[in-house]
Amino acid sequence: MHYKIVIPTRMTSTRLPGKALASIEGKPLIWHVYQRALETGIPPHNIFIATDSLQIKTQAEHFNAQVVMTSSSHPSGTDRIAEVVTKMKWDNDTVIVNLQGDEPLIPAKALQLVASSLLNQPLAGMATLSTTFESLKEAQDPNCVKVICDEHQNAIYFSRALLPFPREGINLSDFQNIQTPFKRHIGVYAYRAETIKKLHILPSCSLEHYERLEQLRALFFGIKIQVTEISSPPIHGIDTQEDLIRVRKLFSNNKALVI
Repeated sequence: MHYKIVIPTRMTSTRLPGKALASIEGKPLIWHVYQRALETGIPPHNIFIATDSLQIKTQAEHFNAQVVMTSSSHPSGTDRIAEVVTKMKWDNDTVIVNLQGDEPLIPAKALQLVASSLLNQPLAGMATLSTTFESLKEAQDPNCVKVICDEHQNAIYFSRALLPFPREGINLSDFQNIQTPFKRHIGVYAYRAETIKKLHILPSCSLEHYERLEQLRALFFGIKIQVTEISSPPIHGIDTQEDLIRVRKLFSNNKALVI
């Protein structure tokens, strides 16, 4: 498969500043994320770290990663990737996977799947993943985003609310049925270069503000998002100090760590 991976990262994370260089088993976090990109099997010359930090750049160059320096004013990783697309002058049809710089446990198969999904759907501008919910409690959790799709597996809507709403009530059997309509969104994305440049200049929309979900901007402005199901959600990455401690423990007991 011909695609690129861009890893947007910065030192000024709000909840855990400097986490990109936090040590895990003697290596910085960004090194571990880069290993997940390499595990997809694509050549290293198609993998890029996008950052505004000279500290990250120096560390990344120590393990021979390609680095693209970007502006410090970007509000999101998507905007940072848009700058990379422009700087590198990639063709509009180029497929780019967004591998967030705080996801050292993302399985290569998830990155491969989201890339192949977009490559196989020429009318889609983006692709993402979903999985089934494991419990009603999980489905009702606003931190677990729901996605509903049309018959061609194009996203219709994403929400923190339970979608579709079960007017007749809901019970455990709904989550034991393989045909359940309740799907959990997995925030792994692939974009066409043309789409990511468009998203960078589009204004935010009211749906995005209400739900606090950036992908709703794409739907609002008519961009098709292909959704492919994966068997299970990846292990959550690192947002907080507690997450960092949890991930360090997983790596230290690598017999229990499956990537």
